[in-house]
Amino acid sequence: MASFAPDDHDWMAAAARLAGRARPLARPNPGVAALLVADGRVRARGWTQPGGRPHAEASALAGIAPEIVQAASLYVTLEPCAHASARGPACADLIVAARPARVVIGQHDPDPRTAGKGIARVEAAGIPVRLLDDPAAAASLAGFLTRQRHGRPHVTLKLAMSLDGCIALADGTSQWITGEAARAHVHAQRARHDAILVGGGTWRADQPRLDVRLPGLEGRSPARVVLTRGAAPAGVTAIAAPQDIATLESVLYLYVEGGAATAAAFLAADLVDVLHLYRAPIVIGDGLRAIGPLGLGDLASAHGRWRRAQCTQLGSDTFEAYVRTRD
Repeated sequence: MASFAPDDHDWMAAAARLAGRARPLARPNPGVAALLVADGRVRARGWTQPGGRPHAEASALAGIAPEIVQAASLYVTLEPCAHASARGPACADLIVAARPARVVIGQHDPDPRTAGKGIARVEAAGIPVRLLDDPAAAASLAGFLTRQRHGRPHVTLKLAMSLDGCIALADGTSQWITGEAARAHVHAQRARHDAILVGGGTWRADQPRLDVRLPGLEGRSPARVVLTRGAAPAGVTAIAAPQDIATLESVLYLYVEGGAATAAAFLAADLVDVLHLYRAPIVIGDGLRAIGPLGLGDLASAHGRWRRAQCTQLGSDTFEAYVRTRD
């Protein structure tokens, strides 16, 4: 394995941020990023291109002079693929041909077509490899890793509520709980997801568009999914139970927007990986609650499940992101 360098995690964190450019256009492939670094400088960079090809390593290495590559470390967020494809060569073979001084990998690839084979192939060519198991790389690959390990998409549940946990007045009026900045933030999140889901009651009552309405990102609107036991509306996929998200082919990232019964159903099934909470500085009182009953038997079972990962002010509203803590 490659020797330790004190800034390896820093460069991997930079690669993980770069990987955001691939999401969600790279689907169904994971959004991977690669950096070629020498003497403390980025000499080349690449990320998975729309439709999944070229891969990040191919994008980063293309057209770079051999003397630059061979004096540099290649940082890649996911183990280079080792399987042959009609769409392009295996990245492990590209790396062997380019011969960087060392390769630093953020995450092992659980796909059995590669799993360990990419690392082994690069090491067999005499190129040192360091596997970091880096948390930033894992976060950037959350959709792919969740699909590979659990057979379902990575789920983000979004809730916009008042300070006292209401999503609407008692008569159902909900426009608007939060302000313009928070609503724009939600649309940016929609653009980062492959599909968006609401419950059948929300669909029938509000007929939501569930699209992206930010200038320049209108084409990033996710596929629409409704949780209902009834027939699927035109142009929408229907699933009968939260567990059926496993059947949503090519969906790595799913954005769940509610309502309260749907939020409770996903939480009760322990299918929520990230909570996005938008809190407006208002108190409603006798309103509709953000989340329905969860069937908790005691408070102890509610503790230790969520870790706050982000807190941001959006105009007068507050955005918080919580990550589900799992073994």
